[in-house]
Amino acid sequence: MEQLPIFVNLRGRRVLVTGIGDAADAKIRLIEAAGGTAVSSSTPDVRLAFVACDDAEAVATRLKAAGLLVNVVDRPELCDFTTPSIIDRAPVTVAIGTAGASATLAKALRERLEALLPATLGNLAVAIRDARRSVATAFPAPTDRREFWDGLLAPDGRLDPMADAEDPAGHIAASLTTAGGQVNSLTRIAVFDVEDLTLRQLRALSRADTLFFTPSASATILDRARRDAVRRPCSDLPLDLPPGHSVFVAP
Repeated sequence: MEQLPIFVNLRGRRVLVTGIGDAADAKIRLIEAAGGTAVSSSTPDVRLAFVACDDAEAVATRLKAAGLLVNVVDRPELCDFTTPSIIDRAPVTVAIGTAGASATLAKALRERLEALLPATLGNLAVAIRDARRSVATAFPAPTDRREFWDGLLAPDGRLDPMADAEDPAGHIAASLTTAGGQVNSLTRIAVFDVEDLTLRQLRALSRADTLFFTPSASATILDRARRDAVRRPCSDLPLDLPPGHSVFVAP
């Protein structure tokens, strides 16, 4: 990654916008859409700033010296952060960034993905959020909860996020009454090139609770694993596997 993608909670917060014109207006709309308030002068509680004025470099330098994180319109080399191209299915937000390389490329990708993501995706996210407490009660162990949600959200699952979700809350409640116990699994991956991964192997990496790998394992393959997976370098697979989903990468 060239930049760390993060989602900032702007609700009730003030964000500085310097400059006037279409570019500044666009940033103001973006801030207000996220629940923030655009202001034209800095105060001690302001932490983010958008610069859209003629003397952008000097203004950005001054604001950075004051401790603000700064975005300068059309000047990625001056930016502390960049704003992505956004797909809004609130509370689901898909952000596409290119580290300032090409806003047009990000827009083109957004247009393709907009057509793929159903309009009901936000309703699905709300149903999942509302059910978190009841699912946590039914499945106290994090690995069991991941197993439950993975099954529902799998391709062709009851809550496949790429399909229109009808009554997602009802599907979650019904699944809680029929859910079984913890399922442990092991997937062995013996390929050198990330392009050779099968869909099954990619899915296993994305669900991995523990990732075992030999010194010869490709870093690009390991990067496809779930970010929170426990990682264990080893020459041989341990006899006693941990609970949940394990993946062993040994080309």
